[in-house]
Amino acid sequence: MRSIFYLLSLVLILCSCQDDESSDHKQETNRPYKMGFSTWSFGPELADLEATYQFISSNADIYSEQVDNKIPWNAYIDNQPPPEPLVTDINARVARRLANHNLMLSVSLLNLDRTGLLEGFDGTTPYVATMDDPLIIKAYSDHLLYLLDLLQPDYLVMAMEVNELMIHDPMLWTEYLSLMKAVRANIKAKYPNLKTSESVTLHNWYGKDAAIDEAITNFVNQQDFAAISFYPFFVGLHTAADFQRAFDFLHERVTVPIAFVETNHLAEDLVIPNLSVDISSNETEQANYLTSLLQNAEEHSYPFVIWWGHRDYDALWETFPEEVKDVGQIWRDTGLLDENGNERPAYQVWVEALDFE
Repeated sequence: MRSIFYLLSLVLILCSCQDDESSDHKQETNRPYKMGFSTWSFGPELADLEATYQFISSNADIYSEQVDNKIPWNAYIDNQPPPEPLVTDINARVARRLANHNLMLSVSLLNLDRTGLLEGFDGTTPYVATMDDPLIIKAYSDHLLYLLDLLQPDYLVMAMEVNELMIHDPMLWTEYLSLMKAVRANIKAKYPNLKTSESVTLHNWYGKDAAIDEAITNFVNQQDFAAISFYPFFVGLHTAADFQRAFDFLHERVTVPIAFVETNHLAEDLVIPNLSVDISSNETEQANYLTSLLQNAEEHSYPFVIWWGHRDYDALWETFPEEVKDVGQIWRDTGLLDENGNERPAYQVWVEALDFE
């Protein structure tokens, strides 16, 4: 996931389906895969963000930073420094860089509904004829290199959930491929050993028609690793058998290492009357999904898995503007801890795997 205000089109998909955080569990293990969380905070206060990093420090060996708000297109095109809001944001993340943890950096190129470029800090996108215009290649390469130079991640997701663009606009997808081929070359020229990928949503790959299936498969297998975003409740998956069919679908197609760069599952019913969303779930179902995920990570030697949001973010959600509260609720109740910091059964699943020797 992502910015809070993720695409309303996901609602259409949804409608079609109808304690102590500081205890240190991280240690040297024989796990073939790393386990981590995104740095999405559960509350609006600085102390909440600090508690999030502390929880990750104690309960993970990898974590993800997502930079998916705005891109300062004009600054990069005009060879100017990035604007102060971006500089402040990234410098704060650098200051919180967790020692002895791998870092995955995910950056969004696309807007929230995945139909075009992400807007700039002035609310506009560059006026260019095609997405692969040399100005866009330069600007986005400069953006990624700025982030890489400061954050020094172990893995880079160069663009997020890009198969959504393929589905929305096949013509624009061709331009996207040309753009990212050039950007990738620029990144590899400076960071030749960095593992890079562009993430895809399994929930919008699984069950698609043969042409889309083949196109996504071919695309994914050209990456250094398959960067998978997956929210099973988006497509009505609720049982261990459901989850395993989705994993089997993935394993039958992918020939490169598989990493789940963002995933989670509901621990409570999701009811949003204004969006006609009513999806049942519970803590047991969440724990069953996490169990399936980690079993597959073990059996298929995933490099890592990232659970998006360690704790329910009710406190943060309360601060959302009214016009985005409905969409913001979608992932609210997916933490391994509830909104009060109480451990759910899935947290014990996590700890047992984390402590495996």
